[in-house]
Amino acid sequence: MNQAATEVLEVLTEDRVLSIVRAPRIDDVVALTGALAAGGIRVLELTFTTPGLSDLLSTAAASAAQTGTLVGAGTVTSGEQATAAVEAGARFIVTPGLGPYARDIVDVAHSAGAAVVLGALTPSEVITAVELGADVVKIFPARAVGPSYLSDLHGPLPGVPLVPSGGVSIHNAAEFLAAGALAVTAGTSVVAPSDVEQARWSEITENATAFCNALGPRPR
Repeated sequence: MNQAATEVLEVLTEDRVLSIVRAPRIDDVVALTGALAAGGIRVLELTFTTPGLSDLLSTAAASAAQTGTLVGAGTVTSGEQATAAVEAGARFIVTPGLGPYARDIVDVAHSAGAAVVLGALTPSEVITAVELGADVVKIFPARAVGPSYLSDLHGPLPGVPLVPSGGVSIHNAAEFLAAGALAVTAGTSVVAPSDVEQARWSEITENATAFCNALGPRPR
């Protein structure tokens, strides 16, 4: 495991949450990352569904020491996107699933010293993701299976770092953690696109704080 993967896993283990930002535009990515960090979320994923992602990643990477964040790229579906992301400074790469270019994505990310989170759902897909070299496996869409599904997966697949995504909320996040998730994802309930567009950074910080508080005490 490379240094970036180790660092991402360490922060996820400590914070137990990462934020996925999906917005039609992000005018001030430094303010956004700072607002999330102030609320306790230091790992965030900017997605290729947002225009100008490479520039956003570059700006976020340049300010990472200031904001104390780890920023990665999500909705990556090709080796070309993975290359663009890591060249812009992405610390990790996230895919929505196991597409035909999953191996290329892993190779590109690991060659650049970035961590890889491959999306999967079924046991077969989780096994494949691990064999391809995923540092973390994202269970998506988590709303379709619920928290107990992670416990079921960890029966035959103990030790695989699982992060549920899609349908995780302030109301069920702690259940996913109790079922064995390494961390959970915070989506639009924490980072609403309208809050990003209207620069409501205090609202995002409040939402992040509430979400982190809902996870319960950190394990010792």
